[in-house]
Amino acid sequence: MKPLADCRLYTFVDSAYLHGRDPVELARQLCAGGSDLLQLRAKDSAPDDIKRLAEKILPVCAAAGVALVINDHPALAREVGAPYCHLGQEDFFDAGHLRCAELPMADGKWQIEERTPTATTSAIGHRPSAIRLGLSTRSPAQALRAIAAGPDYLAIGPVFATPTKPGRPAVTLDYVRWAAANVALPWFAIGGITLGNVDAVLAAGARRICVVSAILDAPDVAKACGEFRARLEANS
Repeated sequence: MKPLADCRLYTFVDSAYLHGRDPVELARQLCAGGSDLLQLRAKDSAPDDIKRLAEKILPVCAAAGVALVINDHPALAREVGAPYCHLGQEDFFDAGHLRCAELPMADGKWQIEERTPTATTSAIGHRPSAIRLGLSTRSPAQALRAIAAGPDYLAIGPVFATPTKPGRPAVTLDYVRWAAANVALPWFAIGGITLGNVDAVLAAGARRICVVSAILDAPDVAKACGEFRARLEANS
C-alpha cells in the first residue's frame, strides 16, 4: 500500500449507494479505477454483517495495494485486519476518547499501546499492531482538537451540501483554505465533491479528496474514479 502521505483518492463502498450491486465487485471497480483508500461504510448494518463483508473486501483491496478503512468500528477493524478505521466527532470525543493511541479491543474496551506508524496489513491473517485512525472535522476548532488527539489523517468537510450528510451545513471552501494553511498531517476534503467542482476544491489547497456519490452514482464506477484521479494528477 502507498504511504498515507502519497494517497490522493479516497473512495467508498457505502451501503446507501449500492443500488443493488455486489459490494465486493464494487470494491474491485473502485480499486481498478485508481483508489488509494477505500472505506467500508454501512451505517444501518449490524457489526457481524459488516465483519463478514469486510473479510470479503479486504483481500480485494490487498491485492490492489489499496488500504481498507472501516467506518465507525475500531474493534472490528482490528479483528479483521483492516489497517484503518474512521470515526466521527461523536464516535470519538463524545464517546469519551481523548487519544488516538487508545486501541480498541474485541470486548469493546480501549487499551493504551504504542502506535506503530508503519503497521499495515497486506492480507487477511496479518494483523496490524495498531489501527490507524482518521477523524472527521467540520471546523478549525474541531480540527485543532482532533490534531491534539493524534490521528493519522483528518477529513475536512462537508465542503458542499451532500445527501451523504443530510441536514449538515456545508463548511465551504473557506475551511479547505484554512486547512491548507494550518494542517500539517494528511487531510482529505470531503462532501459533495463532483467533477464540476473538484477543480475549485483543489485550487483552494486540497491535495487529497474523498468522493462518495459522484463515483457510486456514476454508470461506470472505475471510469469515474479514473476521471477524478486525472484531475488530482493534473493539479499535483
